[in-house]
Amino acid sequence: MPALPSWLLFALLSALFAALTAIFAKAGLKNIDPDLATAIRTAIILILTWSIVFFKKNIGDINSLSKSNWFFLILSALATGLSWLFYYRALQLGKVSEVSIIDKGSILFTVLLSFLFLKEPLTPKVLIGVALVFVGMMVIIWK
Repeated sequence: MPALPSWLLFALLSALFAALTAIFAKAGLKNIDPDLATAIRTAIILILTWSIVFFKKNIGDINSLSKSNWFFLILSALATGLSWLFYYRALQLGKVSEVSIIDKGSILFTVLLSFLFLKEPLTPKVLIGVALVFVGMMVIIWK
């Protein structure tokens, strides 16, 4: 059996940990404000990621970042923060299985925006995948 491409392995690990994130978050949101929960989560992520940067001795690379790098990383951070705030509020109010599937609807937006702004191709395989995700979301939303 051929080895998985490294990007696929990392993507699968990301999906696994995203699933664990949803389960642990739902369990941890009992009787607390979701914004406070998001702040706690963010602080821990901050410590974890900076620890990795220092451990790998990559802190010197910060000097090589361009204005464009900074601009888009800041926009990404703002989008991530808003996503997490809305996600935690939704998790507190809804079922984790439904919220998580709707949250994965970000795939639809990602594919569209990557086509419009990054000029990534919309192949038949990508379009079929997006259509299936959309249908899955509609099944969950439909009452």
